[in-house]
Amino acid sequence: MKTIGVLTSGGDAPGMNAAIRAVVRSGCENGFRVMGIRRGWNGLMYGDMYEMNLRSVSNIINRGGTILYSARSPEFKTEDGMKKAIEVCKEHNMEGVVVIGGDGSFRGARDLSLRGVPCVGIPGTIDNDIACCDYTIGYDTAMNTAMEMVDRLRDTTESHDRCSVVEVMGRRAGYIALNAGIACGATTILIPEVDFDFERDVIDRMKKTQKTGKRHFIIIVAEGVGGVAEMAKKIEAEMGVESRATVLGHVQRGGSPTVRDRVVASQMGYKAVELLKQGIGNRVVAMQKDEIVDFDIFEALNMKKSIDLDLYKMAHEISI
Repeated sequence: MKTIGVLTSGGDAPGMNAAIRAVVRSGCENGFRVMGIRRGWNGLMYGDMYEMNLRSVSNIINRGGTILYSARSPEFKTEDGMKKAIEVCKEHNMEGVVVIGGDGSFRGARDLSLRGVPCVGIPGTIDNDIACCDYTIGYDTAMNTAMEMVDRLRDTTESHDRCSVVEVMGRRAGYIALNAGIACGATTILIPEVDFDFERDVIDRMKKTQKTGKRHFIIIVAEGVGGVAEMAKKIEAEMGVESRATVLGHVQRGGSPTVRDRVVASQMGYKAVELLKQGIGNRVVAMQKDEIVDFDIFEALNMKKSIDLDLYKMAHEISI
C-alpha cells in the first residue's frame, strides 16, 4: 500500500482536525502518500482532493470543525456513485481510506471495502451514539460547551426567579443532555431513551423543590424529545413561574476541542494508519474501557448501545 486517503463525513465534531493530523503525520512517517479528500464522499466521487504532508496539518489540532470540510452525499449510496468513487481511487492509486464520521459514514466505508478499497472508520460525532464505542470524538467538547452555556443561562435565570428550558443536541441519543444536566444540577433531564410524564417529571418536581425553597429552575431537554417552547409555556401557565425556552443548537458542534478530544482523536488516527499499514480494512476504530480497539464494520454497525439508566436515576435523585 503506497497511497491512502482521509475524509470527514456527516456532522462535524471538535477533534476531527486532530484525527486528520494524526492520520497524515503517521501516514507520512510510514512512507505513505496521503491524500486529503474534501467534502466527504462527494470529494471522493469527483476527485476533489490534494496531497497532504507534515506541514499541511500544522496548527490545526486546536481548531474545531474540519479542514477537509464535510457534506452529506445521497449519490454515494447509489451503485453509480460507488463506481465513481472506485474509479477515482484507481486514478490516484489510492489503496485505502480513513473515514472520520458516524454510522452513515461507516456504511459507506463498509460498501467501499466490499468493493476492494480497504477503509477504516474513526467515530467522530458529538452525540456519542456509535454502538461499538464508549467514547466518540467531539463528545467531551460538546458536553463542556453545553455546560458552559447553561451555566451562563443560570445567572440570568436565578436573577429573575425564572425557569429555563434548554434544548441540547442529541436527536436519537441523550448522552449530552444527561451529562450536561448532571453537571449543571438540572431539576429535570428529558432524554429520548426514557419515557416521561410532563406533570410528574417536570411540574411535580418543580413543586417539590419549591417547598424546599428553590426559586429558579433548569430543565434540560435532548433534541430528540424537543418541544421546549411548548414546555416553557405550559410551565409558566401551570406554575406561575416566568419561563424561557433556549435552543443551544450548533454552537455545540464548534469551538476548540478539549484535551480529551485531542488525545483520543490522535490515538484513533494513529490506530487507523496502523491497520492500513497491515493491509487491514473494513474496520472501525473504537474506544472501550479507555483502550483503543477495532471492530469489523459489519459487527460494529449491528451493535446496540444503551444509556446508563443508573446514572439517569442518580441525576434525578440528587437534583431535588
